[in-house]
Amino acid sequence: MSKSEPVTIDMHPGRNAQAYGIARELGTDPDLIHAPSVGVIGNKGDSQCYLGVQGKVEAIHDSLRARIGTQPGQIAMRLVQPEYTVATSDGIRNGTREMRYSLIGREVTHDAICEHVSASGLAGTIAVVACDKPPVGTLAALLEHDLPAIMMSDGSIHPATDPVSNETVDLVTAYQAAGNEDAAFRKHIACVACPGYGSCGGMFTYNTMQTFIGVVGMQPLHMVAPPSDDPRRIEEFPAELVGYLSKLIEAGTTPRDIVGRDALRNALIVAMAVGGSTNVVLHAPEIARAAGFRSFWKDIITPEEFNHLSQHVVPVLTDARPYGRYSMVDIDRVGGVQVIVKELLDAGLLNGDVPTCTGETLAEQVARLETAPADGEVVYPVKAPYKPTGGLRLLGGNLSPEYSAILKLAGVEGGLDDNVFRGRARVFEGEQGLLDALEQAPGSFNDHDMIIVRYEGPSGAPGMPEMLDSTSRITTLCRERDIVVGLMTDARFSGGSVGLVIGHVGPEAAIGGPIAYIEDGDEIVADLNRNELNCPALDDSEVLAARQAHWRKTVEDNGGIHPNCGDAGTRLLNRMRMSSVPATEGAGIHPNRELWVKDPRDPVVTAFEPHNTWRDA
Repeated sequence: MSKSEPVTIDMHPGRNAQAYGIARELGTDPDLIHAPSVGVIGNKGDSQCYLGVQGKVEAIHDSLRARIGTQPGQIAMRLVQPEYTVATSDGIRNGTREMRYSLIGREVTHDAICEHVSASGLAGTIAVVACDKPPVGTLAALLEHDLPAIMMSDGSIHPATDPVSNETVDLVTAYQAAGNEDAAFRKHIACVACPGYGSCGGMFTYNTMQTFIGVVGMQPLHMVAPPSDDPRRIEEFPAELVGYLSKLIEAGTTPRDIVGRDALRNALIVAMAVGGSTNVVLHAPEIARAAGFRSFWKDIITPEEFNHLSQHVVPVLTDARPYGRYSMVDIDRVGGVQVIVKELLDAGLLNGDVPTCTGETLAEQVARLETAPADGEVVYPVKAPYKPTGGLRLLGGNLSPEYSAILKLAGVEGGLDDNVFRGRARVFEGEQGLLDALEQAPGSFNDHDMIIVRYEGPSGAPGMPEMLDSTSRITTLCRERDIVVGLMTDARFSGGSVGLVIGHVGPEAAIGGPIAYIEDGDEIVADLNRNELNCPALDDSEVLAARQAHWRKTVEDNGGIHPNCGDAGTRLLNRMRMSSVPATEGAGIHPNRELWVKDPRDPVVTAFEPHNTWRDA
């Protein structure tokens, strides 16, 4: 029996009892309790990023309930009550050990939505998403469920205006103020930086991924950029979403019909063009996996092609925070993300024929929206871009043999001599040691230091925390002293990070990746002409063998795990340590980790084979 086949009512009075009760409470037709179900889900958490979500969910639920019924034009389905996921706040937790739970929030969201949509058999879902990890977990779960669904971002917070300086400020401004010695100023900035509610407003990870989700086809383009408090999100968009979902159900169009190879490529190209967050190369592989692709970096795009596009083909079109001046609300003011998409479509850089959740192709959706041309101040035209090359670069070399290391080139403020940085390694066995040094002895950092922060990867931390606190303090220090200090880590960065910062260096230190063998004073070379990250000392086979032997002995003496790894004292952290896959595969939790790491002390990477039904690229 299929899950949509009617069940004889008299046979299951126990199961029917609550279904009748819910129908009465929701005011829907009790004769539909055995029809396929439809409902709304939302992301919730402990910061103002999520404060606007419930109002949108309730408005969409009301609009959906008004369409439920058996009359012509109505949706003959069983309505279920809204459900919410939980996640933590990146902004509040940066620089603390609780930040280890940030990326895990993507996994918890995925699990919660998987449980809800699968157990409820949702044949139609509308999701309201906020912050930056839960939307990716939401999309991944919807792709695995693969029944009609559509998404809407909750929207951004507005930037603030400092009443003293009259300058525009935001969360990143507040983090960068940590290096200021004036306690009154630090408190002042903290108090004014985040007015109202909504997710981070710059082109940080949230807006990078909301733009990605829009371009990949799972949310209407015109719903990406408006701020959280925009009345359209309550008054207009709910009915539109219900209408789009109804058409998806009628046509039988599912998320995997929409999120194909070319759609993923489109979304990645737009992420480059907006100078987006490095986290996109962490989230895109997870989305591709859930969409049924075996390997993002083989089936969708190769590292070499990624770098070619970023270096020679795709320019940065937005003057956006954190590297520029404007926020997403300004992009909305000049026409929305569809302006960026139109520029790239007109330049032949995107495939406009891919399907979207509106029932139109990407090009048709842009045309229907009567998209404005680039204004030249917030969004630049392709022919005269804000920056001539894309904002992201993958690095190989002896420190990143899998091309996992990622640099946000759009945020680099200096230190490159003919596109090459040469620095001296200063090693920290975890982020806390770096934060202590930045706070207690900032003068100890010198020009062209390359800070190494390790044992903070998916397994090592565990949880792969982002380091906005650290990078913001380094940015302030460099600006004040007119020096360049780089940072590389097996952890990750916030989309708000700027400077010469290289994340996702892997394999990570916890499993014996090359970053584990760097010593204080080693030369570190980041060569953007060759797209390589190297430690020349490790090219000496005798030096490398000696350092590897010392590392393995330390691990063996500590019972099979390096003592510099973080504590995994909760079930979630332990699950992340034992089940996490590498950054190149999304750094998520999967049950078959042993297929890519044979032993924690033997970093031999083999085929990544998560449970899935694979599709052709």
